[in-house]
Amino acid sequence: MNNIKDWILLQKIAAVAVITLNNPRKMNVLTWELLEDMEKIQTAIENDVTIKAVVIKGEGKHFSTGVNLDTLKATDAQFMLQKLDWIQRVWSRWQELPVPVIAAIHGACIGGALELALALDIRIAADNAFFRLPEVGFGVSPDMGGTTRLTKLVGPGQAKRIILGNEEITAEEALRIGLVEIVVPAGNLEERALNLAKKMSEMPPLGMRWAKKGINLAAESSVRSGLLFEQAQSICCFMTEDLQEGLRAFTEKRKPVFKGK
Repeated sequence: MNNIKDWILLQKIAAVAVITLNNPRKMNVLTWELLEDMEKIQTAIENDVTIKAVVIKGEGKHFSTGVNLDTLKATDAQFMLQKLDWIQRVWSRWQELPVPVIAAIHGACIGGALELALALDIRIAADNAFFRLPEVGFGVSPDMGGTTRLTKLVGPGQAKRIILGNEEITAEEALRIGLVEIVVPAGNLEERALNLAKKMSEMPPLGMRWAKKGINLAAESSVRSGLLFEQAQSICCFMTEDLQEGLRAFTEKRKPVFKGK
């Protein structure tokens, strides 16, 4: 992708797309330009059927310290009115992709960067990672999904403690309260994320797509709605070549070859 600047990198390792926030001198701050390039990368992933999983990580000592404060100083209410809906859509688009998206988090994961991580499917943290949503201290509430997604993950009490108290959360505490799913030694972070992404990339893509949709739906709807969705997706999956291949491969004790059909 020649039109993408080097503050965000896209690399493909087999069927896994690895996205790197690549501005370590400024602790991988989020800028409007970076978000525009991230949106282009999302489109590229959607259009590449050979990509089956995604890992997002940060270069240098930190995942990201969030939105550049200089950018916020130059922003007024009218500008945010125009930009905020777009930013929320960029973050939400990761949840809507048909493939799993994994955050590999080390060092600081603050503000908008934490809200990005909250929008991804799975969060793996290094043991040196720390998390904070400091927006209230600046006179504003988190507005990129922080109050919504954090509350769904950890519950309203913990969300209020973290946001209203401007509390910094360690990796171990994040694991305990459900903010992240896995904690590993810092030196093993990238390997653990890539191994999980590779394992997921070898699964039948249609099954993965429906499972991700079903889990997302379950987090936002009633049990009855979720069960109806499961019925519908099961009927669709039983019409696919991949399901038959999976059953044959299991019977024949061989590795299945899935085609996404």
